[in-house]
Amino acid sequence: MANDTPLPAAPSPASDSIRVMLVDDSAVVRGLVTRLLEAEQGIQIAASVGNGQMALSALERNEIDVVILDIEMPIMDGMTALPKLLQIDPGLKIIMQSTLTLKGADISLRALEMGAADYIPKPTATKDLAGGADFKAELVGKIRALGQARRRDPRRPARPGGPPVARAAVASPARVAIHQPGPLQLRTQPAELPDIIAIGSSTGGPQALFSVLGAMRAGTVSQPIVITQHMPATFTTILGEHISRVSGWEAREGQDGEVIRGGRVYIAPGDFHMVIEAKGADKVLRLNKNPPENFCRPAVDPMLRSIAAAYGKRVLA
Repeated sequence: MANDTPLPAAPSPASDSIRVMLVDDSAVVRGLVTRLLEAEQGIQIAASVGNGQMALSALERNEIDVVILDIEMPIMDGMTALPKLLQIDPGLKIIMQSTLTLKGADISLRALEMGAADYIPKPTATKDLAGGADFKAELVGKIRALGQARRRDPRRPARPGGPPVARAAVASPARVAIHQPGPLQLRTQPAELPDIIAIGSSTGGPQALFSVLGAMRAGTVSQPIVITQHMPATFTTILGEHISRVSGWEAREGQDGEVIRGGRVYIAPGDFHMVIEAKGADKVLRLNKNPPENFCRPAVDPMLRSIAAAYGKRVLA
């Protein structure tokens, strides 16, 4: 099919654009997403293919910054293609596209554990994909953020036919001045420990959460951890399960009126702001549907403001 072949190289004015590959078995979906993205300055559709096998071939022939990868496809599905794409280009930024179901959320978060950079919920109706301002804003925002991160990655290959990617200059060993530090000054008093740890994340956040909490194994920290990650309700439910699996932490969505306990991870549920209030000697979670902040609900700002009011300075955020 004509829509299943890499597109020709862009002219030189677009050489600095973020180059995107669409991978979806629906030619209609690819066409609609192409029209959405082609209207955006600085974003170029470099390839549009119908399955994972074709994506591997296209990646071998084209420089790609960001891949939008559907999960369910014939011949080679997204989960099979994901590690193969990253094997070809370890710095590639891959956005998984899945349905807003528990199964879709679980698969998307497993993909993040495997190296995908982010995910985006796929509209259930074609009309929502064609005219959905929210979907377009979210997709474009993720592409721009991940594309910029890709540009800073030293693993990024040179453009086909273009100049090689600049590498940082390495000084000759004979010219390097070695600074000998003085004796270490140890603290005579222990640092003041926080009473709570707060984390806010958005694009690329789930992958970072798996990494940070996986390294900070359960039992090594006694403080409670509260997280606001901007994602739909279905996904926040599954996010807690995945954090528990990779880290051993007891992680789940926070509940309204719940007393915060140490050594647990509380996640703001999708479509709710999660805040904390003091109630006697306890700290209690509160959920609300106040207006979005910075276009997000849940948003991290309300959580951080409430934590500052409830805990004062003894916060690690």
